[in-house]
Amino acid sequence: MSIDPQRLIQAATEVLNTEARAINDLVGRIDDHFVQASQRILDCNGHLIVTGMGKSGHIGHKIAATLASTGTPAFFVHPAEASHGDLGMIRSDDLLLALSNSGETEEVLKLLPVIKRLGIGLIAMTGNPESTLAKHADIHLDTSVDQEACPLGLAPTASTSAQLALGDALAVALLDARGFTAEDFARSHPGGKLGRQLLLSIADVMHAGDDLPRVHDQASLAEAIVEMTRSRLGMCAVLDTEGNLLGVVTDGDLRRHVDELDDIRSLPVRRIMTANPRTISPDELAARAVAIMQDHRIQGLLVVDEHQQLVGALNFQDLLQAGVV
Repeated sequence: MSIDPQRLIQAATEVLNTEARAINDLVGRIDDHFVQASQRILDCNGHLIVTGMGKSGHIGHKIAATLASTGTPAFFVHPAEASHGDLGMIRSDDLLLALSNSGETEEVLKLLPVIKRLGIGLIAMTGNPESTLAKHADIHLDTSVDQEACPLGLAPTASTSAQLALGDALAVALLDARGFTAEDFARSHPGGKLGRQLLLSIADVMHAGDDLPRVHDQASLAEAIVEMTRSRLGMCAVLDTEGNLLGVVTDGDLRRHVDELDDIRSLPVRRIMTANPRTISPDELAARAVAIMQDHRIQGLLVVDEHQQLVGALNFQDLLQAGVV
């Protein structure tokens, strides 16, 4: 089958323009109804139950997931399955958010008598303010569109984009109202990169105890190299007799002073160490170590406590393995 590139581009452009207009039209509908819906959700002592059939159901799944990850306890219940036992998942202190573009979806309407009997509040998101679902709802959110992006006017396109956008607006508005933070978000995403960046501390990834490469300041460079080789961190801390950090010797220091390395067994490590090296606290986020290493173009950091005593060390490879980078 041959294609006309210009016709494809034109069709795609018309879809995007149509859906963009549908979303833009929602701005004027962020009104008292939206505020009331937000307040009802904030006041809910249970879960926000999201339901919808067909394409609205797919959008409902996404809205429930976004709400749950941004501080609003929520989950999706399929309306057809609800009539066959899943209604047991809904409790009297929950709140229902029902999606239906027509507002006349049979499977959703069948839930209304049960919802009313349980005394559960109902927020409807429909494209028809005069529909059965809209009229039975405590609060109605209007997601009507002038036209679908589908040229046949059949496939839900602009209408589902409007539902999704309004759901995102609701989730983010609630996030702001709750004072939800990036750390809160990370706690619900511990397996993702963002979660690792916001939850992992230096103490979680650093080398400590016997794994920590260190020598005293009277040691020879050969002793420091043995420690560097043993730890495979590419560096070795230099301490005084009281355990205070004096400096660090790195692979880079060895390369920079190669002309002075005639006898590494007699050369004092102090001669080539970098004094007052950059350090980090074990309580800092691991992501902070990434920033320091990148800003100063170094491959490792020594870790000191509040008394400036050496407690650990880490390099860029440790951060890579932890999934922070």
